[in-house]
Amino acid sequence: MNNDPSRIPQAGNLLISEPFLQDENFVRSVVLLCEHNSEGSFGLVLNKPSILNLSELVEELSFLNNEIFVGGPVEQNTLHFIYFGDKKIEGSISVGDNLWWGGQFDSLVENLKTGAIDSDSVRFFIGYSGWAAGQLSDEIGENTWIISDHNLDVEILQNTPDELWRSVLKNMGGEFKVMANYPLDPRLN
Repeated sequence: MNNDPSRIPQAGNLLISEPFLQDENFVRSVVLLCEHNSEGSFGLVLNKPSILNLSELVEELSFLNNEIFVGGPVEQNTLHFIYFGDKKIEGSISVGDNLWWGGQFDSLVENLKTGAIDSDSVRFFIGYSGWAAGQLSDEIGENTWIISDHNLDVEILQNTPDELWRSVLKNMGGEFKVMANYPLDPRLN
């Protein structure tokens, strides 16, 4: 865990928004960085629930009652997912210990129908967070994001969306534990 602005983020890192970030898309957000390379970056906001339910949105998954999260402000007409456990979906990309991003949708549906993947180990997102080449590095240099190496696991996601930002910072310890208690508006301190 590190907030060194010269540090290069990598897939699997958590990006925690700085305490006073006012961008409505990322206020008190925790983003799972799924991809970071010379062409840009792709991530999913873990703690911004939508008003949608999977059974209402995706016919093939109408048997599930999973909540859908807003992965970010880009292409909110797209569906993305992460899942925990062994790799069971062709095309999934590892983004941590037993954490997978994406893969073949038909395989996901089949694994969920047969119970090979528990629906509680999957999180669905509409849209994503995207950064052009160099943009995320610039934002990290401006202290917009705090990088955490903490492995994302099911237990972390058991926090409510409102608790997740604070919980990740507290787990980082030191100055981050103090930041977890900052008010949203510094004038209220």
